[in-house]
Amino acid sequence: MKAAARYLCWLAWAQKGRVALGATLGTLWTVGLTLPPYLLSRAIDDNLAPGWVLALLGAGLANAWLAMMRHRTMTKIRMDANFRTVRALVEQINTLGAHLNKRTSAGEVVTIGIGDVITIAASLTVTGPGVGAVIGYGVVAALLLQVSVVLAVVVLLGVPVLAIVLGPLLGRLMKVQNGYRESQGRLTTRLVDLIEGLRVLNAFGGKDAYAERYLADSARLREQGYRVASLTSWIGALGAGLPALFLAAVTWLGARLAAEGTITVGELVGVYGYIAMLVVPVSFFIEGSFQISHGLVSARQVTRFLALRPGDRPRSPGLEVTPGSLVGLVSARPEESVALLESLGGFDGTSLIADHDAALFAGTLREVLQGRGAADDETIRRAVTVAAAQDVVAGLRHGLDSMIEPGGRNLSGGQRQRIRLARALVADPEVLLAVEPTSALDAHTESLLAQRLRTARAGRTTVVATTSPLLLAQADQIVLIEDGQVAATGTHRDLLESSDVYRTVVS
Repeated sequence: MKAAARYLCWLAWAQKGRVALGATLGTLWTVGLTLPPYLLSRAIDDNLAPGWVLALLGAGLANAWLAMMRHRTMTKIRMDANFRTVRALVEQINTLGAHLNKRTSAGEVVTIGIGDVITIAASLTVTGPGVGAVIGYGVVAALLLQVSVVLAVVVLLGVPVLAIVLGPLLGRLMKVQNGYRESQGRLTTRLVDLIEGLRVLNAFGGKDAYAERYLADSARLREQGYRVASLTSWIGALGAGLPALFLAAVTWLGARLAAEGTITVGELVGVYGYIAMLVVPVSFFIEGSFQISHGLVSARQVTRFLALRPGDRPRSPGLEVTPGSLVGLVSARPEESVALLESLGGFDGTSLIADHDAALFAGTLREVLQGRGAADDETIRRAVTVAAAQDVVAGLRHGLDSMIEPGGRNLSGGQRQRIRLARALVADPEVLLAVEPTSALDAHTESLLAQRLRTARAGRTTVVATTSPLLLAQADQIVLIEDGQVAATGTHRDLLESSDVYRTVVS
């Protein structure tokens, strides 16, 4: 939990000026709540003199203004923490890039984004009213000390006793929350898998079995939720009941002192007001404890995610690529050539990796193909032609203006593959690195795409990780990788004649 606590402290320190303002306003507001009972007690003892009544009115108006400003400041603190966490998460996602799905699940990312971010931001509320509650509590004790030492001692000892009673429950709650949060992330991952793989599950008749497993996991999560809710309800009940009993005891003690003549009637009214005011700081103590425990659990998940690293780059096999050429990377282990391709793509900002399962975002086909650029329709149509995807555009009712669903769900596997390649061609990078761009295509379309790709990319560097003989036949150079090292280089025909490994792989 140390990393989680440091993260919360960092969020507070990053806006220390605003946090200081929130703490100041929270303190002034909480301390200001003690003014009405003090002024009222003086007014009663002074036969309700007009000056005290006006002072009471002024104190009420001033405290109303302080409450408004405190709330505005704390809202800004929460929003700032929210945006900082979101920005850190987005930067981490960009850093991980293609390694994201190898380091964590989509469900965990979703759970962090829709739950943990908000919880962390809410926990910073303790920096305002929480600080004010501590100081306000001390001020009340000081005021009661002027009335009665006994009352002041009881008040000073009361809240520590509450902390001793509630502390173990809060520790237990945090432990249960950690387990619940872990299970929640796993269940969300299973739900994402179920949604993404629904077509495949339907095709193989596995939808019902997978749904039953999800329902069983959901039932177990519900039971964990009940345990969290049970502890929360006990803490809530004790948090509301114990302060009430404590304040009732202080009130009874004050009434006894007034009956004995130890304190005046005005002082008794003041004691009642101070005790009623104590509800505010005591409730902030309990609420702040809840928020900090929730915030630490969520911050733990966020810091774990932020600590993920893309992983070590594959060791360079001494590969040299001739600028302006079409190069094929071949390996008996496809993941080996793909890893090398990803490593090449990280050397500078002029490269673009066209992955065969890269995300297709929702929008019109024109928007999907444009990416973040502003390519005109002619450029898009040329890229579509090179990718042999004219039939995809023609088959959609509104052509380039047709809507593409998230992930390209309304396209077939081969159509998605060609659209991904066309999108990369629209970007027209200096170096294009493509991962199996034709694996889902029939032989005729694959041959057509290979010829057009070679012509369209003439003069620009293109490296393709593939085992397709039709695509490799168009390459200027082929590099055969074995055990992370360059085993042979040459043309498709040369390697077919000289390398048994190459013949086995491409056949």
